[in-house]
Amino acid sequence: MDAFFVEVERHRRAELRRVAVVVAGLSGRGVVTSASYEARRRGVHAGMPTAHARRLCPQARFLAPDHRAYGEASRRVLEVLESFTPVVEQISVDEAFLDIGGLRLSYATPESVGEAIRAAVREQTGLPASVGLATCKLIAKLASRAAKPDGLRLVPAGSEQAFLHPLPVRALWGVGEATHARLEELGVRTVADLAALPRATLQRRLGEAMGAHLSDLAQARDESPVVPGGPAKSISVEETFPADLSERPALEAELLGLADRLASRLRRSGVAARTVALKVRFGDFTTVNRSRTFPEPLDTAHDLYRAGLALLDRAAVAGRPVRLLGLGGEGLSPAGSPGQLRLEPRPWNDLEAAVDRVRDRFGSDAVAPARLIGPRPGDPEGLPE
Repeated sequence: MDAFFVEVERHRRAELRRVAVVVAGLSGRGVVTSASYEARRRGVHAGMPTAHARRLCPQARFLAPDHRAYGEASRRVLEVLESFTPVVEQISVDEAFLDIGGLRLSYATPESVGEAIRAAVREQTGLPASVGLATCKLIAKLASRAAKPDGLRLVPAGSEQAFLHPLPVRALWGVGEATHARLEELGVRTVADLAALPRATLQRRLGEAMGAHLSDLAQARDESPVVPGGPAKSISVEETFPADLSERPALEAELLGLADRLASRLRRSGVAARTVALKVRFGDFTTVNRSRTFPEPLDTAHDLYRAGLALLDRAAVAGRPVRLLGLGGEGLSPAGSPGQLRLEPRPWNDLEAAVDRVRDRFGSDAVAPARLIGPRPGDPEGLPE
């Protein structure tokens, strides 16, 4: 999908069309999550601090993200894709692989499949999509990137290396900061440079598994199949604060807000988490992760908050300034799966189910934990209107 969050907002609000739009955290330490192509031409990109983006593109419309809307749009796009083939592997909220080999009798060429998919997505969701077509997943993904915005790119069989080799080596899966630095030491800038190195050399410098992996990719060898279906492996939320927090009450209040958001996302996805994970990033950018696995999966803010408090103790915050908190659920299973029979009532389940119904009808801000009603750290003084 092209600038997915931005295009969802434009579909809902016509006045945002043909102007620069940035979806970002709007606090002092917020970051960009999506930028329109008008904003990208001014240098704005995902992951950039919002303050920097405002300096680069002051005329842009800056919007806070609405993840509920993006999740619903993603679901509708997936339904369109699955109307073409059941062999669909969704890899993120705005990206998926399709195996279209079974459509040979219905479409004359691969391009005709791609154009039909783009047209159906546009007609049924109102959103633009770019399609890459190739004989393997790696090349198809890179081709879709080359097709943006709102286009299609076919890499015919036999031309994979000619397409791949001029690209920067960072385009390959698995080339992060550390690996890129090691490759630069070997004089590697492009995929062609990487392909020219002996496999044994890469394995000595990068390790046997990573060396073999990158050697194969540089030769356009990617035999990974399209794996259809399967629920998300994890769901998480996080918050970067306008100013570092060090007082325990403030951290607990933020953790409660995260637990409330995480519980809502878990229940909307119809899953519960057996493992709860906490992420703490301190003011010096040191990051600590702690997790705990429970006998029964959790999906209420009450239970997730209690689990988060215990993990916060284990993170040894002890007055250190905290820049970011994150809370995640892993080991997901369908909500309502058989578990240990409990004799005591579960009032929190009923309460939070009622909260979901209120929010579905009146909006996500209609009801909140009382502890979160009032000024938050970094906000102006006074109660919200």
